Amino acid sequence: MITMKDIIKEGHPTLRKVAAEVHLPASDEDKKILTSLMEYVQNSQDPEISEKYGLRPGIGLAAPQIDVAKRMIAVHLTDEKGNLVSYALFNPKIVSHSVEKAYLTAGEGCLSVDRAVPGYVPRYSRVTVSGTTLEGENVKIRLRGLPAIVFQHEIDHLNGVMFYDHIQENDPFAVPENASAVER
Repeated sequence: MITMKDIIKEGHPTLRKVAAEVHLPASDEDKKILTSLMEYVQNSQDPEISEKYGLRPGIGLAAPQIDVAKRMIAVHLTDEKGNLVSYALFNPKIVSHSVEKAYLTAGEGCLSVDRAVPGYVPRYSRVTVSGTTLEGENVKIRLRGLPAIVFQHEIDHLNGVMFYDHIQENDPFAVPENASAVER
């Protein structure tokens, strides 16, 4: 089981590397890693488990955050309509996106960043992501709002990009052009 001690922090070189594609069909080892990413995200949202193991709540986690430079992410959250969006993916990729932007009004956080980083992070308001599930199924997922933002945040980790790289340095709360606000 992944705990906070397994999650590497900003400044660690793996967080700035471009992660390697996972060879498919995935090995048992890679499946185990991807399963453990999803388990962390689910466990961290369970108040009892989270309290018992001192887990910071998260809605997404990428393999580089546990010092595995491979293209794997897990996302588990509910959208604004209350629908569960839960995916563990190998080699996720944004295949299309909207022109319109979106940003979280509360800003973004990250399990690998132990400090508040104020500012708006411009993201695409809608994305289509392709990837391969634990079961080996190729999927294409259309996302909007918070789920779209979370997928972009996690895929950024696979490319060595941190969320605060997107914040405008001289004006962190500048509303991105052509952007809608997303409440969390």
